[in-house]
Amino acid sequence: MKRDFAEWLLTFTDSIANYKYYIDFETIYKNAEIYKVELNIMNSLIGSEKIEKDFEDLLQKYPEVLKCIPTLLAVRQSEIIVLDDNGNKFEYNFKQMNYDAKQYKIFMRETGLFNLLEKHLVNNLYDYVLGVECGLNSNARKNRGGHLMEDLVEKFIQRAGFKKNETYFKEMYLQDIEKRWKLDMSFISNKNQATKRFDFVIKTDKCIYGIETNFYAAGGSKLNETARSYKMIAEEANKVVGFEFVWFTDGMGWISARNNLRETFDNMEHIYNIADMKNGVIKNIIT
Repeated sequence: MKRDFAEWLLTFTDSIANYKYYIDFETIYKNAEIYKVELNIMNSLIGSEKIEKDFEDLLQKYPEVLKCIPTLLAVRQSEIIVLDDNGNKFEYNFKQMNYDAKQYKIFMRETGLFNLLEKHLVNNLYDYVLGVECGLNSNARKNRGGHLMEDLVEKFIQRAGFKKNETYFKEMYLQDIEKRWKLDMSFISNKNQATKRFDFVIKTDKCIYGIETNFYAAGGSKLNETARSYKMIAEEANKVVGFEFVWFTDGMGWISARNNLRETFDNMEHIYNIADMKNGVIKNIIT
């Protein structure tokens, strides 16, 4: 029975964010703990009336406190490059001092860290870093979002009765499929000129299924490119005996790219969304 594209598009969802999507507190706590000792030592500078001298004394007694300074600026790396007003470049190393204390005091003053501490704008640097880590972690939502659809599809694959590394496999390349099951994948790989990796591969007694997954909350030119690319893969996959290409996609981003998606939908047998998975499509098509 031929499906209606317009009706299918109406079943698309606007979000797949789970409870862990917004903030990953486990990672935040782990990152903050790395410099907990150094941060507590630096707490002695809070409210200091002679902060430059106290900071220099601290460096002499506990030079390891340098390690936590990049984190106070929401910087991950241990080296920070700065160009001053005169065009002079400084490459500060916060693992091991490569300048004298005077130059590090300039860094602390110019970046505003001395001001933060001496004016008592924070009460505890460990708590402050927790806040910094929350901000950095929120920037990682895009990366987490990229895996949400994969995780969701995997759950439905498992519910359909398939077992990881037995009947389904994650992130498998064409050449691995060829070696493991002796299939000729050269049609898809352009005679081994291109490298292609499927998000999932399911093996049954009758067929091998290469699966791609993605979710687009917002539109953009990438969606049109994706639709055209997957249409081509589906056409080439039809030439491979014993292999089927399956695409699970969703998201309101497709509304603006629906014409390209429609073209792929009309030419590709196995293209489904989250609503289809909820309705048991994996059990129905993968046999």
